Amino acid sequence: MAEAGGRKYNFKVVLLGEGCVGKTSLVLRYVENKFNDKHITTLQASFLNKKLNVGGKRVNLAIWDTAGQERFHALGPIYYRDSNGAILVYDITDEDSFQKVKNWVRELRRMLGQDVTLCIVGNKTDLEKDRHVPVQEAEAYAASVNAKHFHSSAKLNRGIEELFLDLSKGMIEKSDGTMGRGGRTGSNRRNVVVVDDDQQQQAKTGGCCG
Repeated sequence: MAEAGGRKYNFKVVLLGEGCVGKTSLVLRYVENKFNDKHITTLQASFLNKKLNVGGKRVNLAIWDTAGQERFHALGPIYYRDSNGAILVYDITDEDSFQKVKNWVRELRRMLGQDVTLCIVGNKTDLEKDRHVPVQEAEAYAASVNAKHFHSSAKLNRGIEELFLDLSKGMIEKSDGTMGRGGRTGSNRRNVVVVDDDQQQQAKTGGCCG
């Protein structure tokens, strides 16, 4: 389909979760295919870009990796405002980190409603023998809040490509569905930029405003 092939999507994605659950490791493995055994503490937030092709549709992900330390929680809304997707990460060996994910889900739903696409990720599956979060419990909770659940290991590079690909597909579906309905949309939709190649020339000649 020519239209789909020429369409470009810009999405904002935010990673949320407690400190030490591996958010930064996940992003670095996905974007740069790097892994550092030493813990990297994120101060406030860092930003990375990733371009991918999803079924002929070009997608640019602006990925915000936020700090998990308690003292930075008040800054959360600054980073997840207008996000199209959110990845909520917990450590499978840390029950408390999973419980904290539930707080983030409530906050995101309150701020962004159903517009935001959610993925919940149990990270550090290389430490399966030390698991403290039952798989069935995590998957049941994700289903109850209309989120996809994934397991990943940044160390072993498992589950990460699938995570971001599925998240991108979900955001594309929400974006296309919203455009099809027409009219005013929710807060999350305001941040989506979708451009068809055949519209770019019109924008140059006719002018536009963001």
